Amino acid sequence: MAAVKQVIVIGAGIIGASIAWHLTRAGAQVTVISESGAGGVATPNSFAWINASWGNPEIYFRLRTRAMAEWRRLANELPGLPLAWCGGLCWDLPADRLEAYAAEHSSWGYGIERVGRERAAQIEPNLVEPPEFAVYVAEEGVAEPVATARALLADAERHGAGVIASTVSALAQANGRTTGVDTSHGLIAADEVVIAAGVGSPDIAATAGIKLPIETPPGLIVHSRPHKKLLNGLVHAERLHVRQTAEGRIIAGSDFAGGDPGQNPEATARDLFAVTKAALRGAEGLELDFHTIGYRPHPIDGFPIIGRAEGMGGLYVAVMHSGITLAPAVGLFAAREILDGERDPLLAPYGLSRFAQ
Repeated sequence: MAAVKQVIVIGAGIIGASIAWHLTRAGAQVTVISESGAGGVATPNSFAWINASWGNPEIYFRLRTRAMAEWRRLANELPGLPLAWCGGLCWDLPADRLEAYAAEHSSWGYGIERVGRERAAQIEPNLVEPPEFAVYVAEEGVAEPVATARALLADAERHGAGVIASTVSALAQANGRTTGVDTSHGLIAADEVVIAAGVGSPDIAATAGIKLPIETPPGLIVHSRPHKKLLNGLVHAERLHVRQTAEGRIIAGSDFAGGDPGQNPEATARDLFAVTKAALRGAEGLELDFHTIGYRPHPIDGFPIIGRAEGMGGLYVAVMHSGITLAPAVGLFAAREILDGERDPLLAPYGLSRFAQ
């Protein structure tokens, strides 16, 4: 009988939590290490939209739709996840581009409905100005990000995983292989190490001479105090993306990743919140609670980095911007590759080797 593989996952955001959960369920002995605790850094600042929308090539669309299906599988395996298939109403492109997007994605099998003002008002009755033309995808949804990451980690712990709050200072190496991590709690050994630390990943990888070509643009999102229900799903209007959380908070950004905070983030947040209130009927009592500025890991070509680092045994990298959408698929695929050497064909374009090291 093969020995149980010891795996360290660096990062406790949605990607690290999913990988740790899938590895644990597959029989690995997993230790999650995170300085920031469950939820990570980028995950709490996420708009949390699960989708396969926007101007992506078909090969990436296929990975994203597979990930949407894996969310349903994950929800069946771990009941109680804060997941809602609430639909997305979008009109933040000019009409000709919106129609081109709808035609393309419809031809790929995405469930897009073209809607006019009356239908848009049925979908979201509290819009002050329903759009003349929009697209609606009923199968899109949200996963409340921090609660989902915590649920995955808690279940992994119930099945034997360990979670350590610690700083990772370096990857430990011997004979061309990663053998563990140096932390503020000392050296922790492992058969495999997974870097899933979001914006912190490049610095960790650099300790082994590996460059992760990632940008970290800021994105400002405003959060209201909890309020009675105003929105049914996700709304993507021009320069305003907005949804209501499970606890009743309205969260909004100038796009779904958050907008430029500018020189005065407080003023930017107040202005954005004013635009949000003005867009919704019944929002007179809506109050701004706080704003967040998230720094999301964007690989420079816009696509995920998922897979082994060439020339360095025992090291796996999983860093991307679309973490909420991709999390369950990445967790499943990474666990299979780490434990069984089986790389899913959908990951073929997304290895680190596509960048010159």
